[in-house]
Amino acid sequence: MKTQIAFSHHLNPGKYVALQEQARRLGVIRSEVWQRFGSINSVKGDDRTIRNAWVKEKRLFTVLANPWKQTLSDAMGDIKASREAAKWHVKSAIRRRTHDKLEQKRLYTLLKTDQWTEDRYLRRKMRQHGRRGHNHTHNQIQVRSDDYTVFTLNGKTWIKIPSLIKGKRIAIPLSTTHAPSGNLRVILRSGKAEVHYAVDILKTHDCGTQTVGVDKGFSEVLTDSDGIHYGENLGKMLSAESDRLKLKYQRRNKLKAIAQKKPHIKQYNLGRKKLEKQGICHRNTVKTIIYTAVHEVVDKAAVIAAEDLTSPISGKKFSKDVSRRLSSWTKGVIAQALNDVSQRRGSTLILVNAAYTSQMDSRNGTLSGKRCGDSFYCEDGVVLQADHNAAGNVKARLHDPEISQWMPYQQVKSLLLKRTDCHRLKLLNPDSSCKPQGLSTESESTNADVYICF
Repeated sequence: MKTQIAFSHHLNPGKYVALQEQARRLGVIRSEVWQRFGSINSVKGDDRTIRNAWVKEKRLFTVLANPWKQTLSDAMGDIKASREAAKWHVKSAIRRRTHDKLEQKRLYTLLKTDQWTEDRYLRRKMRQHGRRGHNHTHNQIQVRSDDYTVFTLNGKTWIKIPSLIKGKRIAIPLSTTHAPSGNLRVILRSGKAEVHYAVDILKTHDCGTQTVGVDKGFSEVLTDSDGIHYGENLGKMLSAESDRLKLKYQRRNKLKAIAQKKPHIKQYNLGRKKLEKQGICHRNTVKTIIYTAVHEVVDKAAVIAAEDLTSPISGKKFSKDVSRRLSSWTKGVIAQALNDVSQRRGSTLILVNAAYTSQMDSRNGTLSGKRCGDSFYCEDGVVLQADHNAAGNVKARLHDPEISQWMPYQQVKSLLLKRTDCHRLKLLNPDSSCKPQGLSTESESTNADVYICF
């Protein structure tokens, strides 16, 4: 399943105001749900129980029945998702606290069955990692699948959703010919309505046949182990947008200072509608570049090895301008695109440990060389393209039995230093006991051999 978004087309301003008022009233209900049931004391509550209690109390709402019930269900789902996210951190704390398998199993069971409130340690950890949330959403309307109608007029698709008045509906023209289905989430932004709905993903098996490693870059989307670059204009676009926003906000800050003396400037010169539209357009363009590049990789490969970049990258400081530009690096979007496209088209994506893949010489798998920008300077004077070199190391690590995906980087460095020393010893003394261990197939041995001592 994936989320599809349909945008409204020339929505009447009066309709938008009516939708906005309905979303505001539903936001009040959402805030109450978070306030009353977002604490630890309401862990075992569910939306059905709360809904039945409110109906029994004959509570009066300023919206129709179905919208507030859907909003209640959605808010309780968000609360549950927040708690489940906190459990991931608590499980890590449990593994650090004790190595007793029986004790770990007991604590895991209490977490899974939502009985952790009975254990003082788990209550304390859940309070630490699952902080009380508050609602800030007042622009959404939940619509049940049987509570709206779809029709076509003048070649456009329209939907009719409930309004604040019983029996009257609001017709919204959409900029698409595809009719939405299932439950809808209507989000109001800058005078437009976004209709979010879920669709089934069509899976095919039209991927390539090769095995490649890919390195996620900033100047380009991906570089594979054959040295081919995909999405080469990504870095220029991200840098240009970052520089444009820097200049834009510098000028806005000056206007804010002037607006303290001349209030009319804030009304006519410091709006955000145009800025938000430009941001949406930029994000969509970047997403198109990334998904196009990933599709080109899958056209070639049946097995793709990629770095696992879920852990934060730290340890190196950059200038202010470089840090600002790198902050817009869309490595999360690239990772999501690799996962989505590979699943949809039948290729296999394998994540490998990313530690030191950019600092190794891909010809021998050792820490002998230095990366400077887009170049990798080897110990013997050879200069390699840095991203191509890193992609070769990623591919070699796919077949490395000693470096697992979750191995700490300190252990990876220790192992690579031993291999480097052993490789140098062999170069100095060809009769030494060091011998190469191929980490890949015979045809790939030139790029993936490492040396170990016995």
